[in-house]
Amino acid sequence: MEQRISLVTLGVTDVARSKAFYEHLGWRGQEVEETVFFQAGGLAVVLWDRDKLAADAGIDNPGSGALTLAQNVRSQAEVDELMATAVAAGATVTKPARETFYGGYAGYFADPDGHLWEIAWNPGFTLAPDGTLTVPDFSAMD
Repeated sequence: MEQRISLVTLGVTDVARSKAFYEHLGWRGQEVEETVFFQAGGLAVVLWDRDKLAADAGIDNPGSGALTLAQNVRSQAEVDELMATAVAAGATVTKPARETFYGGYAGYFADPDGHLWEIAWNPGFTLAPDGTLTVPDFSAMD
């Protein structure tokens, strides 16, 4: 199995509401057959009806599960800006942005369906101009 993720599908209770939420954050998606696809760097984030997702996966409980999505940004100010944008779009802050144990700055919010997002600035992670994150060689940091 290749070490990559192609799609992250979020099971949502109201596709139109969730699409509007993510569009308010500045994302632009395409809706096809009641499914919304957002290009997110080298992968896609997909919004799909929670019950349909559960049925497709062959499970009875369509709960959101333990999953956190994260977006690394280039500055502490950008963390604050994105957290405010998320709140304006209808998010619930679950952990206000603050300094982290690793010398960065991060906060968490939940989208209207309870999916958790971390917005973080990590001075140890390099972001390319297109936002692609490169995981550092941690062994070189010893």
